[in-house]
Amino acid sequence: MFLSKLKDIKAFVLDIDGVLTDATILVTETGEQLRRFNVRDGYAMQLAVKKGYFICVISGGKSQTVTLRLKGLGITDVHLGVDKKLEVYRTFIEKHGLKDEEVLYMGDDIPDIPVMRVVGAPTCPADAVEEVKSVSEYISGKNGGFGCVRDVIEKVLRVQGNWYDLNPSAQEDTIPSA
Repeated sequence: MFLSKLKDIKAFVLDIDGVLTDATILVTETGEQLRRFNVRDGYAMQLAVKKGYFICVISGGKSQTVTLRLKGLGITDVHLGVDKKLEVYRTFIEKHGLKDEEVLYMGDDIPDIPVMRVVGAPTCPADAVEEVKSVSEYISGKNGGFGCVRDVIEKVLRVQGNWYDLNPSAQEDTIPSA
């Protein structure tokens, strides 16, 4: 049943801490907050963008380096410091002319639940809190920050016949034409 919903997905909405990262924040002596991202998640996200999918990141956290990382992958809908994720989500789908059933959301904690209740494909990492697992239609076998985003994006792209890319670079095609 879940895989059949993936044929209609046009957008991915993701949390950061606990989804794109392992929910650990390292704080330096100067107060800088450091997060660790999974390169394979990054590959899947940039491929999805290249294939025409929309990706939106909504997080309560704030970090310039996070914005730089996501923009480097081609993600333009980055919303940090958000208290009410559902309002940002509604603006995102309206901006892109999407329906709820065309969106896959991945979250890991309580603030994600309001959005997860309205999207077509609510998902979470293996190590999400129990309340989030109870509203998820798919629980990845991967933990947050360890490939769970790649897992769901790859599933959608495979179902829709868009997974493989002859130009696997995160950069635009730079091969000159003959």
